Amino acid sequence: MASKHSAGILLFRRGGEAGVEFLLVHPGGPFWKRKDRGAWTIPKGQIEHEEEARACAIRELEEELGRAPALDPGQLVELGSIKQRAGKVVEAWAAEAEFDPAELDSNTFSMEWPPRSGGEQEFPEVDKAEWFDLETAREKILPAQAELLDRLLERLGSADGERSVPER
Repeated sequence: MASKHSAGILLFRRGGEAGVEFLLVHPGGPFWKRKDRGAWTIPKGQIEHEEEARACAIRELEEELGRAPALDPGQLVELGSIKQRAGKVVEAWAAEAEFDPAELDSNTFSMEWPPRSGGEQEFPEVDKAEWFDLETAREKILPAQAELLDRLLERLGSADGERSVPER
């Protein structure tokens, strides 16, 4: 069986004491409810058959955040791909943008819950979004995705992200 292939966008913003901050999302549903450290992720989702990865990343950002910032595909910074522990490949881009986590309005999914109950419940795909400084983002993000933080900082031109990707 082929491994799953996803695409996503790491939103970032600059300024303040934190330097660069990263927007991460927490998966919704009962399996993730009590997980925090190492459970957060970039907004991402599975690439549909014959869908272009960049288009999938933008679609997933909109679906998972609800009121996602409008992004020009040309402003996306390519971060390459990573392979997660279970074998899923994630292609990622970054974009400098603002998003208010209080505006989160994620799409939902249904599943049988509780298990073997015969009843279905609906859950948000993402139940929280939050801006994190680098140190906190490294603690919260899925371990394999932490490399995306480093790649973005490298593209920005410094360890703390103080320069290089041109200001918008």
